Amino acid sequence: MSDNQEKWPTAITEVKPNRIMARGYLIDEMMGKISFAQAVCLILTGELPAPAVGKLLDAIFVSSIDHGASPPSALAARTVASTGAELNAAVAAGILAINRFHGGAIEEGQRMFLAIAQKAEASGGDEAAAVKAVLDEMKARGKRASGFGHRLHTKDPRTAKLFGLAEELGLAGRHVRLARLTEEALAAQLGKPLPINVDGAIAALLCDLGIPPAIGNAFFMIARVPGLVAHVHEEKTRMKPMRKIDPAGYVYDGPPERKIP
Repeated sequence: MSDNQEKWPTAITEVKPNRIMARGYLIDEMMGKISFAQAVCLILTGELPAPAVGKLLDAIFVSSIDHGASPPSALAARTVASTGAELNAAVAAGILAINRFHGGAIEEGQRMFLAIAQKAEASGGDEAAAVKAVLDEMKARGKRASGFGHRLHTKDPRTAKLFGLAEELGLAGRHVRLARLTEEALAAQLGKPLPINVDGAIAALLCDLGIPPAIGNAFFMIARVPGLVAHVHEEKTRMKPMRKIDPAGYVYDGPPERKIP
């Protein structure tokens, strides 16, 4: 590009000979000093988070690293891998399968919690009333509350761990409280429990951390990539090509339960 042509701006990374700077921080200086989760938050938001935030984000990434061979993203990745496609194509297929009904509940959950918070502020701060009003509006439109209930878990074990860690780190705020109020209101509305799942927990925590909903689902996608790589590699190394994959036909034959040393 010649000097007389108009240049377009980017505030993410500057690369010059022997120098790489991301969001104002030299990458070689960050290496070994901050966690991967902190680096992800920095590159997405433009600000370097405190170590406590990095620890919580690390837990969020671990919580969603994989959920078996049956989710649509894993099945898509394995199916494409079975055709002989390269690793990048198979993993990309898995990422493309992440959408509104699979992995997309984080963004929708964030928008719901933010709407509740906004309604509470507009009506004098009554959060319980705001929760009920938003849920009633959603029910009238035939829209379900994203981030609640699970096809397998009656009580998602990851939710309690994430909320407990956020409390321990002093990072659980208003939106975690709203999530719990929403869980109570849904039980009353439906006449049965509909517990917060991991997506709902992540949605509430990201709201408390000031992460905008537009990039909320990125935290699920980033977390799930290693799991998709593992599924693609296993498909290529353990299975016959072009097989017909039964979503419910798998059996786990990995290590038995073991403790973190």
